[in-house]
Amino acid sequence: MKTLAPRSLSWQLILLCGLSVSIGWGIRGQFGHEYGAALAGALGGMVVALLSGREDWQRRIPYFALFGALGMAFGGGMSYMKNVAYVHSTDSTTVLYGFGTLFLLGFIWAAPAGAGIALPVYLNREELTKTFVPLSAVLIAWYLQDATRVWYGGFSAEWAGFIAGQAMSAILAILAVLVVVLVRRKYWGAGTSLILHMAAGWCAGHLFLIEMLHLDLNPPRGDSWAGYLGMVGGILVFCWRNQFGGIGFATVGVGLLGGIGFALGAAVKLSVMASGFTTNWHSVMEQTQGFFLGVAIAIGIGLVIHRAPEMSDELRVGRWTEVFSATFVLVLFTYLNFRRGPGEWTKEISTLTPELYGINIAADFLPARGFIGWIEMIYIAIAFAMILLLVTHLQRPLAFLPQSWLGKGQLFYLVFLWWIVTINFAHVLPRFTPVRLVTEWFMTLNAVACTVLLLLAPAHPTVYPAVANEDGPYFSWNRNVALLGIAGTIVVCFVGLGAKLLFWGTGNVGIVNSDQIRFGPGNTNTIK
Repeated sequence: MKTLAPRSLSWQLILLCGLSVSIGWGIRGQFGHEYGAALAGALGGMVVALLSGREDWQRRIPYFALFGALGMAFGGGMSYMKNVAYVHSTDSTTVLYGFGTLFLLGFIWAAPAGAGIALPVYLNREELTKTFVPLSAVLIAWYLQDATRVWYGGFSAEWAGFIAGQAMSAILAILAVLVVVLVRRKYWGAGTSLILHMAAGWCAGHLFLIEMLHLDLNPPRGDSWAGYLGMVGGILVFCWRNQFGGIGFATVGVGLLGGIGFALGAAVKLSVMASGFTTNWHSVMEQTQGFFLGVAIAIGIGLVIHRAPEMSDELRVGRWTEVFSATFVLVLFTYLNFRRGPGEWTKEISTLTPELYGINIAADFLPARGFIGWIEMIYIAIAFAMILLLVTHLQRPLAFLPQSWLGKGQLFYLVFLWWIVTINFAHVLPRFTPVRLVTEWFMTLNAVACTVLLLLAPAHPTVYPAVANEDGPYFSWNRNVALLGIAGTIVVCFVGLGAKLLFWGTGNVGIVNSDQIRFGPGNTNTIK
């Protein structure tokens, strides 16, 4: 007997996911931090759903994009520039340490992305959609934390820093979820429990690694990595307690592969810098790291294409969450990055002022800045139009939207891809220089390649012998990926050290302001 079955892990999936996340991570380098990292996670989530060949995944592409973006965003606040400087050092111990810490940071970035993308794979429709109200409460709490900074500006620096800091964000997440659940018990579920585990894990990681053990990864930089590592631990505890072995495997698998790729990207940078050419080598490293992060997502999630249980969305409860997810990704994430553009433009364009007719170009929705600026007005209009059209489409299909879920997903991906490529180009255009060719020019060509790959790649099911999807324990999978990940980490760290010694010897790599030394009496632990 023959049946339609999902495609296996394919080279098209691996290549397209790698190139897509490379674009997102390269653009993150322009905008920075959580909101920039979210762009890469959204693209990775879309690609694995689109090229999985599974219609149940393709129906959920907005969810894959949203949770992939949120997952990869969580590590966005970490500092890693000094860790990159370590691998440029004249001290071989520092170089080896630098590659090890880059693996750790890459793991912390990639693991929550794997968990986020796995949520629509393993949560049924009801559990997935009832996550949105408590999730929205958390995001509102974080907005209020940011918007009210002017109120506690008169506090001592220590208290003001704590209230505005990430520890308070974790506490607010716990409080917001508890308030929602106390008011409406029906919102308690797997997703709500996951939020609590992540927030509690963040607090536990910070308390144990920083307050008790006093570990410093890259002094004198901040140590938010400890909280985020604890957060990954919280995800794994959640998976263990609730028997979500598949989500746990995606977390560990994508995390370990992503960490290896993150360190390997720095080794590639050291190697190509030896060519003697002058360009933006940091961006080359970022785009390379993004490619490897995308490969990690493709492999980690792609391995469960055949194994994950089929999810039925016939009873499409919470249909508003589809509109929410699409609007959040297309409008809010692009806005949160593009609003940084005016700050760059006013530095380079003498005729452009921060305010036009008394209104800020970008007000960031903060009362202290006038709440709504010119860019906010445009994005509000776009959001209103998009929500109106999508809600209308749910009631009466619009002709311009494809009928198939695959077609809808491809349109979603292409609009998002070219939207972020365009805003990235507009962001840097006033300060465009020849070295920008390796960033904006190359990423644009990369986007063209992604467009062709997406539309030509076989994304439909293929005829295979009938096999039922049987999801079982993932213990052996997690054990094997952990062993391979540890071995791969050791190898890539020494490969990186070897590349540094081969191409640069015991000297500095490139031109640096200071030779960073992590250990010993000549350490530079007081230099940022």
